[in-house]
Amino acid sequence: MDALSSKGNLKAVAYLRTSSSANVGADKDSERRQREAIDAFAKRSGIAIVDEFYDAAVSGADPIETRPGFAALLDRIESNGVRTVIVEDASRFARNVLVQELGILALIARGVTVLTSSGDDLTNTDDEFKVAMRQIAGTFAQLEKARLVRKLKAARERKHRETGKKVGGRKNYAEIEGGSEMIVLARKLHRYPVNGKRRSLNEVADALAEAGYLSSAGTRFTRAAVTRMLERKPEVN
Repeated sequence: MDALSSKGNLKAVAYLRTSSSANVGADKDSERRQREAIDAFAKRSGIAIVDEFYDAAVSGADPIETRPGFAALLDRIESNGVRTVIVEDASRFARNVLVQELGILALIARGVTVLTSSGDDLTNTDDEFKVAMRQIAGTFAQLEKARLVRKLKAARERKHRETGKKVGGRKNYAEIEGGSEMIVLARKLHRYPVNGKRRSLNEVADALAEAGYLSSAGTRFTRAAVTRMLERKPEVN
């Protein structure tokens, strides 16, 4: 079904991006222009904008997975069922074609439609060229990931042979400082309701962040990470 066929009932989230810190701020033209274009399109189409995500001073060539605003957008999509994203135009999503297609692939995998303020559907799979580009982008992403994993693994194994100690790699939660206590807290937060309602995975992640428990990258844990915590048995001395 076309994304606009349920006009008047569709909910969407907006995504904005400015590439230069000089363009960041409520009084700056880029942010204001994007928001006005998105709001005007939503109003014409009978779409309700229920949330907005903004990557300020983020280059259009930066990988999608490194953008905090886009990461928060994915968390929102996964938690509340909104399946439409509106951007001013394709360049706001990403200027680099490969980055753009990889980001669109991530959203297509979640059943998301990406619309521009002019009404173009960036996730349309009827365009043979776009389909081919996404296949090529996906192949290169897979090759690059495999190359990086192999390179890091070789470096860790070399260091391990030299020192006899585990080096690098993804830390399990018991290896994170305070990991066992964090797992206990996560299970407690999820188990005990607030106002008669059990906390969602996102709410548990928020509470952990407030308590000072963050990922190794210094960001709030994802829903998937919280799920792994809940499934892991805490190791308390």
